[in-house]
Amino acid sequence: MTREDIIKDENKVYSRPRLLLDATMHYCPGCSHGVVHKLVAEVLEELGMEDTAIGVAPVGCAVFAYNYIDIDWIEAAHGRAPAVATAVSRLQPDNVVFTYQGDGDLAAIGTAETIHACTRGENIMIIFINNGIYGMTGGQMAPTTLEGMKTSTTPYGRRADINGFPVKISDIVAMLDGTCYVTRQAVHTPAAVRSARKAIRQALINTREKRGTSFVEIVSTCSSGWKLSPVKANKWMEENMFAKYPLGDIKNTEVKK
Repeated sequence: MTREDIIKDENKVYSRPRLLLDATMHYCPGCSHGVVHKLVAEVLEELGMEDTAIGVAPVGCAVFAYNYIDIDWIEAAHGRAPAVATAVSRLQPDNVVFTYQGDGDLAAIGTAETIHACTRGENIMIIFINNGIYGMTGGQMAPTTLEGMKTSTTPYGRRADINGFPVKISDIVAMLDGTCYVTRQAVHTPAAVRSARKAIRQALINTREKRGTSFVEIVSTCSSGWKLSPVKANKWMEENMFAKYPLGDIKNTEVKK
């Protein structure tokens, strides 16, 4: 390394994560997925988990995660990522296994898999992207859709008497003995990004140290599904989503196995 290279390296403030592949992301402008992908890549690299991490991505907007982060991936059927991750973790106990799922996938189609994996305390990290809507398949109501929120299947707004109440899945899994860490974060501001990064890092360390199930919810925007600009989507999220889904740690207790 030349003297010029050393000086350049010392002055570097930020660099792209090495595990983030040079591929154009398919996500809509303003989507939170890209930011979360970057955080996952950064933390895996920082913790030296490049060769031991295995991600499981099911159907939904997150289905192409394997195109963007250079680790081993398995694609699961819709909602079944925790079941697949359970098998991988048990068969490959020296690997760090995590799922990356949206709210329609995790809290609707995969409710049973999510609840029972957390009940068993499977040694996995679950990343849960909550934008309150089915983003990929047409903007239908999801379990997390807010009351009064308009979607393609609730054009006049979600009604509790007809559609039920929004599901706070993180609060549910926090009550289960198998979860060691449950947190709700966002990535709409630099401060929120730093907090989300810290949460993902803690969850991966928990998984490496076999403490049980770590559950990281990221309250997110869906500009296309919400039919808002990225700026207005962030504002709407702050004014509406956070009231129902407040940010912060919900549970942080090591599970002794």
